[in-house]
Amino acid sequence: MIDYEQVLLDIVTPMVDDKSSISVKKMDSLDEREILLYVYANSEDVARLIGRRGSMASSIRHMMSVASRKEDKRVTIKFESY
Repeated sequence: MIDYEQVLLDIVTPMVDDKSSISVKKMDSLDEREILLYVYANSEDVARLIGRRGSMASSIRHMMSVASRKEDKRVTIKFESY
């Protein structure tokens, strides 16, 4: 089984300035096939991860969805700032 939290953290960590401030949490979902992941970072780093018009966020979501297809799962990623 893939550790989606670690994979997502490995993808987003190089993109942010303050690497110690970023965290990824897996939340429970009502759908057993869905994996719900939250990326928490400061507002500047979240803006960088989302990118212009959501281009970076879209790319991150696409990479994670490709990884989850092998296990017949659907990954949902939310970006939150603090």
